[in-house]
Amino acid sequence: MKTIDTAKIKNIVLTGHSGCGKTALAEALLYRAGVIDRIGKAADGNTVCDYDAEEIKRKYSINLSLANFEYGDFKINLIDVPGLLDFAAATNEGLFAGDTVVICVSAKSGVHVGTVKAFRAAVKQGKHILFVVTKIDDPNQDFYGTLNALKENFGAKVCPVIVPEIANGQFKSLVHLGRMKSYTYDKKGASVAADANGITLNDKEGITADDMLSGLSEAVAETSDDLMEKFFAEEPFTQEEITHGIHEAMRTGVAYPVFTVSCTNPAGCDLLLEFLKYMPDPTSAGAYSAEDSTGKAVDVKVDPAAPVSAFVFRTVADPFGKMSFIKVITGTLKPDTDLVNASTGAAEHIGKIFTMLGKKQIEVEAANAGDIVIVTKLNATTGDSLCAAENVVKFAPVQYPNPTYRMAVKATAQGDESKIGTSLAKLLEEDKSLSYTLDTTTKERILAGLGDQHLDVVKAKLKTKFNVDILLEEPKIAYKETIRKKTDKVQGRHKKQSGGHGQFGDVWIEFEPTDSDSLVFEEKIFGGSVPKNFFPAIEKGLQESVERGVLAGCPVVGIKATLLDGSYHPVDSSEMAFKIAASLAFKEGMKQASPIMLEPIGSLAVSIPDDKTGDIMGNLSTRRGRVLGMEPAGDGMTTISAEVPMREMHDFTMYLRQVAKGMGEFTFDFLRYEQLPANLLDEVVASVKSSAGDEE
Repeated sequence: MKTIDTAKIKNIVLTGHSGCGKTALAEALLYRAGVIDRIGKAADGNTVCDYDAEEIKRKYSINLSLANFEYGDFKINLIDVPGLLDFAAATNEGLFAGDTVVICVSAKSGVHVGTVKAFRAAVKQGKHILFVVTKIDDPNQDFYGTLNALKENFGAKVCPVIVPEIANGQFKSLVHLGRMKSYTYDKKGASVAADANGITLNDKEGITADDMLSGLSEAVAETSDDLMEKFFAEEPFTQEEITHGIHEAMRTGVAYPVFTVSCTNPAGCDLLLEFLKYMPDPTSAGAYSAEDSTGKAVDVKVDPAAPVSAFVFRTVADPFGKMSFIKVITGTLKPDTDLVNASTGAAEHIGKIFTMLGKKQIEVEAANAGDIVIVTKLNATTGDSLCAAENVVKFAPVQYPNPTYRMAVKATAQGDESKIGTSLAKLLEEDKSLSYTLDTTTKERILAGLGDQHLDVVKAKLKTKFNVDILLEEPKIAYKETIRKKTDKVQGRHKKQSGGHGQFGDVWIEFEPTDSDSLVFEEKIFGGSVPKNFFPAIEKGLQESVERGVLAGCPVVGIKATLLDGSYHPVDSSEMAFKIAASLAFKEGMKQASPIMLEPIGSLAVSIPDDKTGDIMGNLSTRRGRVLGMEPAGDGMTTISAEVPMREMHDFTMYLRQVAKGMGEFTFDFLRYEQLPANLLDEVVASVKSSAGDEE
């Protein structure tokens, strides 16, 4: 593929709710552009963009895919991103790389949470937006109901440009309001044009093409004072004025055009492709936030004349290497050149450069500013900035959703623990919404993601890519134990005679509560009843003892031990004997000091739609949560602050998704330990002991 000028590059992100037809639209556009000779189907596992083994098996998108192709003098970089919330990381990466966001909406199912989230994300990032209504040929389509829902959710800027003619509830033709032409398509996507003036678009409601044209004309009028005067004078716009006005309205954000397609014929895809050529080029996108070599904040615009700089927005890893998905921000990226990794300071060698058509790599001579390409064998990872030495800039990273769904990772085969860590490290490069950490208290390896489907895909990838099997289990809770009262001095005496030298150690220790998380040890020995050289052994015996309390074998915190007295034998006493004696004193002292269980409490901040606050507050109450306050979060959202026991929160990610229909999000961080309620003590002790027994 030849190198394309920046002004001729169009970076188009296909996004929307799961099942709205994004991948099908990509397939139809590729077919209509002559890139492929047949339209594949996700259900058949033969589409260009859903080529990953897990996508074929599951029949939905889980990864970001690129489909780069030339259309006339233009290069179109189609970026197909997942619609499922579990794979939002790939969606965020796609939104970074794209300049125009095509939000797909099904004419059958209408506006959903994925539509709203895609729109808000695109607005937040200052992207150009258009809506494409798909599945217009479905027997149960309701285009005009869907159009009304778009207007209700996203306001008066929603502006239909290509709309369907519906007769007896069925799709008949597409009408281009800007041209006032209707297009009737055959099964191969070939069309016949006719005059659309006076045509009835929806016989059920009597909507005509002329009625719809007035809305389009109003959006066109917003683009200039001259056109606004003409609009108020009720003078008709010329076709040239309408065409230019649509493009200008799109560029300036005055309007969000609505197009209609069928992905099976593919009807309307020719009109959409023509329109995509008029989408803003990368230089029209907003500036990228960055830091220069001194750490000063700078804004970097896409500029083909500046020294080269680029950003790695995605990484795909496998056992044999990785592919880096790169957006060139300034200059020209060329093969066989050395750049500086502004994120690490290391040198990076650019070898061959490729574009992608699904899984097919196509080598290119160079990539100009604004283009999206692939480079292999880089040390750089997702979020790194690559620059010429004379133009070192570090771009702000892509923002990723917080991984809140946690599971403990277990190896199915002995000795696989190191393989699991190595393999997951590669997947963590690929997916920045994953985390893999060690819980130092429970000693479990914790894998966190965005939901159960997310972690299930990770598990499957470990098997298919790295031949590693894992089990995912609900994580243990890091309970602790402590004491509530001070004891009298407690004796620990160890005496054993087994031939030859015996073993003798005798200590009297006082135990009391303290604020310290670790054991506090003091000695108040008078008269040499216990020689000083045995003090370290006594302390070590106590330090080892606090690792397992007397209630459920959990770590003990908040305890002070004071050595008051004891005795020794000049021959039989040893460090081991005094260490054992100290542990015996600890066990007896714990029993006398009113031991209790402590549970971890977390600080919760959950943002939910205003009308769901009652549901969430009621649910938090059942989880033994304490609501601390509520405050508006904007866009019809409320943030609730609460403190909730961690043992009650494992399934909160899935609960929130169900109740808030995907519109909720939360953070939950450890806050402190509190006493476990007495009514839960027996249950918790039994579960902790059972878990410990299973491990043994």
